[in-house]
Amino acid sequence: MTRRKIREHIFRILFDIGFHSENEFEEQYEMYWNVQEDSPNEEEHGEIKEKLKAIRHKISEMDPVIEKCSKGWKLNRIGNADITILRLAIYEIKYDEKVPVKVAINEAVELAKKYGMDNSPGFVNGILANVAKQYEEGLE
Repeated sequence: MTRRKIREHIFRILFDIGFHSENEFEEQYEMYWNVQEDSPNEEEHGEIKEKLKAIRHKISEMDPVIEKCSKGWKLNRIGNADITILRLAIYEIKYDEKVPVKVAINEAVELAKKYGMDNSPGFVNGILANVAKQYEEGLE
């Protein structure tokens, strides 16, 4: 499975589990794969689950970054798909050393084109550019 496909599955699972309680994670994870045509191998499952858990663990740290870098937008005004894309990308920018910053931003914009609203790609790109700048300057 390609890196892009793995990232897309992570996004879709994160989006789905956002509507359920923490204790339903395993059940929702299994249900997600039951309806997919492609399925990751054992190693990819491990990677996907690990990244999902890490992102969920860091949400309370990432959400204030989204609000700060979105210049006045509160989270409750941002669409669920955009928030999920931003969380995934910010996690990759700040915590995943295997993903270059430009790749994280580009992949987030591609997800926004596919799953967001018409203005989502520019919105996501703008916020992530602010995140990357602050991160590079050591402000985050």
